[in-house]
Amino acid sequence: MKLAAGLAASLLLISACSDGGSAGPEGTWGTEAEGQPQLVLADDGALSGTDGCNQLMGSWEKTDGDGVDFGEVASTMMFCEGVDTWLVGLSTGSVEGDTLHIFDASGTEIGTLARAASE
Repeated sequence: MKLAAGLAASLLLISACSDGGSAGPEGTWGTEAEGQPQLVLADDGALSGTDGCNQLMGSWEKTDGDGVDFGEVASTMMFCEGVDTWLVGLSTGSVEGDTLHIFDASGTEIGTLARAASE
């Protein structure tokens, strides 16, 4: 009985310490599906991904709260018919739950990416 009570108390403590899904920006956003955008924000500040057509590489840093500032981001410049390459215009971002909102240099939201499922 004491073991069960201790286990229940431990699980309660772990769930109380959980951030409720408000994980930071680190990780994979978007999907690997062909023609779809994806960003990988590494713990060390490196950025890689695709706008659905072109490869992206660069850097990022976390700002106040759940904000993201994308540093210099380079891109290949291929043309892919029928692919919306909106992600190449990224400047900043904001994490809300499992959604990364992407803004351009003027502060206009240009799109969103869902957090990829953990493997």
